[in-house]
Amino acid sequence: MIYRSFAMGSLVSALTISAAWGTWTAFKPSGAADDVIKANGRIEVARIEIATKFPGRVLEVPVQEGDMVKLGDVIAKMDTSDLEAQLVGVQAMRQRAVQAMARAQGETQVHRIQANVAQMEFSNAMDLRKQVLVSDSEVKRRQAQRDGEQTGVNIATAAVGEASAARDEADAGIKRLKIAIADHTLRAPVAGRIEYRVVEPSSVIPAGGRVATLLDTAHVHMTIFLPTKVAGQLRVGDEARIVLDAAPQMPLPAKVSFVAAEAQFTPKHVETPSEREKLTYRVKLSLAEDVAVANAGLLKAGLTGNGFVRVRSPENSWPQQPSSSSGMPGSFPN
Repeated sequence: MIYRSFAMGSLVSALTISAAWGTWTAFKPSGAADDVIKANGRIEVARIEIATKFPGRVLEVPVQEGDMVKLGDVIAKMDTSDLEAQLVGVQAMRQRAVQAMARAQGETQVHRIQANVAQMEFSNAMDLRKQVLVSDSEVKRRQAQRDGEQTGVNIATAAVGEASAARDEADAGIKRLKIAIADHTLRAPVAGRIEYRVVEPSSVIPAGGRVATLLDTAHVHMTIFLPTKVAGQLRVGDEARIVLDAAPQMPLPAKVSFVAAEAQFTPKHVETPSEREKLTYRVKLSLAEDVAVANAGLLKAGLTGNGFVRVRSPENSWPQQPSSSSGMPGSFPN
C-alpha cells in the first residue's frame, strides 16, 4: 500500500509545504535579459508512504534512514506463517478435488459403456417383442435397466463438474494466498531515499500501518509565487532555472510544470523588497528526472533557493554573469 505526497523538511508539515516560502521579487541581475524573473522557494520531493495492506507482525526492516534504494528493493517483511499454513491446506484441497474429478470421469466412462449395452439390449428386446418372442415385462425390465445406466452417466457427469469447480476454487484460493504472501514483502515502488523508518522488527501493526517513508528523488520541484503580470505569461513547459543556496554555482535546468488557475493571497511569511503582492499565482518548477537523479545526493527536501522564469521573449538568452548583490550567484547554461 503506497501513499504519495511531497516532502519539504522535518520542521514543515506536508499541508503547508505548497504555500510556504514562495516569494516573488522583480529581479533583473547584471547581464540578464529584462525578461528573467526571480522568486525564492524551497525544494519539494515526492514522498511515498510505504504501508502494509494486512495486519501482522513485522519480521524484518533491512533499510535505515538515509539509505538509497532501487526499484524493487525490500523495505520490510511481514510474518506470513499463517498464510503459508492456509496455502498448504488449500493445496491439499486442490489435490483431493483433482482425485475426485479423475474418479468421477472414470465412473462416467463406465456408466456410459453400460448405458450403451443396456440400450442395445433394450433395442433387441423391442425387436423380439414384435415377433412375440419376449414378454412385455421383459421389455420394461430392459428399458428400466437402460434408464438406470443413463441416470448413472448423468450423476457421474455432475460429479465431474463438481470436482472441477472445487479444483478451480482451490486454484483461486492458491492464487489469492500467493498474492497475499507476496504483498507481505514490502518493496520500493521507485528508486529513492529512505526518509523515515517508522517501525522496528517484532512490531505488530494494523492494516494500512506505515512502515517507512520513501523520497522519490526522480520527482523534485520548487514551488514559487508570482504576480499576475508574470504568471499570466507563463505556460506549462516553459524553461526555468533553479539555483540552490547550498550550491549557488550550479544552476539546474527546469521546466514550468504547473501554473495555478486561480490567484491566492500571498502567504504571510512571503516578503518582497518593496511591498507585498496581495494576489499571486502558485507555480511549480520541476527538474527533469535525469537531472534530479544525477543530483540526488544534493537535492534534499526543504533546501532553500531561487527559481528563475523567463517571460515575453523566449528567444533571449539566460543571464551569464549575475552579480553577487543580486543573490543569484553562478552562471546559467543556455
